[in-house]
Amino acid sequence: MKGNLTIHQKNDLIYFTIPSFDQTGLVQHCFTSRIGGVSKGSNYALNLSFKTGDDRENVLENYRRVCDALEISVYDLVLSDQVHGDRIKVVTEEDRGKGIVVDSDVREIDALITNRRNIGLVTLYADCVPIFLLDPKQKVIALAHAGWKGTMLKIGAKVVGKMMEQFQTNPKDCLAAIGPSIGKCCYEVDQQVAEKFNEKFTNPSKFAISKGDNKYMLDLWQANKSILEEIGILERNITVGEICTQCNDEILFSYRADQGRTGRMAAILQLK
Repeated sequence: MKGNLTIHQKNDLIYFTIPSFDQTGLVQHCFTSRIGGVSKGSNYALNLSFKTGDDRENVLENYRRVCDALEISVYDLVLSDQVHGDRIKVVTEEDRGKGIVVDSDVREIDALITNRRNIGLVTLYADCVPIFLLDPKQKVIALAHAGWKGTMLKIGAKVVGKMMEQFQTNPKDCLAAIGPSIGKCCYEVDQQVAEKFNEKFTNPSKFAISKGDNKYMLDLWQANKSILEEIGILERNITVGEICTQCNDEILFSYRADQGRTGRMAAILQLK
């Protein structure tokens, strides 16, 4: 598999990390695959969602396996409840375990931010774009979930703006990464979606490429990269993973490839 992320195999697990994040030594992080868990059927095998018809104990065991590989605690994780919106939550110690091992009031949230150590942020995916953010100077981290709706809402820029407002982040200091997600090779949309991009971007033809018959191939990777650059993150500090979930459905969950019946992968990010 080609791409700009580092692939790891530990025990039965396969997962990815971001080279620039690894080099800082400040975080534990990963983007999981579908390989190495105990789930069955359409959730096979490393499903990390409690909302896809999987057995709860299977999902918890999958989280335990991932946490063991990363040497972090499942009790420190905080799971977002994504709705393809742009709401952001700043996570603190009182949120530990929410959505995974304890009941959660983290609802209708598509991005998480924290400056607290040993709290693992978690967002879930099966084609949408995971955006990882790290401010190594102020020691702030964030995850954002950006499908086409979140991309149009420019959730990545809004998260950076929140980091600037609350934690004095300078975007020029930030590292960012776009994780495995559906690529322009596979993401066909209709004219209605392409027209919505026309309303939100000054150069939409870069991201919505016409293939005729009112069909377009949508490039969410470059759209989100452009959004991050607009808010001030330096191009050289943005890693585009360039790993398509639909092209690699044998090791990655893909909502489109699996026709809606599939598990979810996780982006996990924690300050050491």
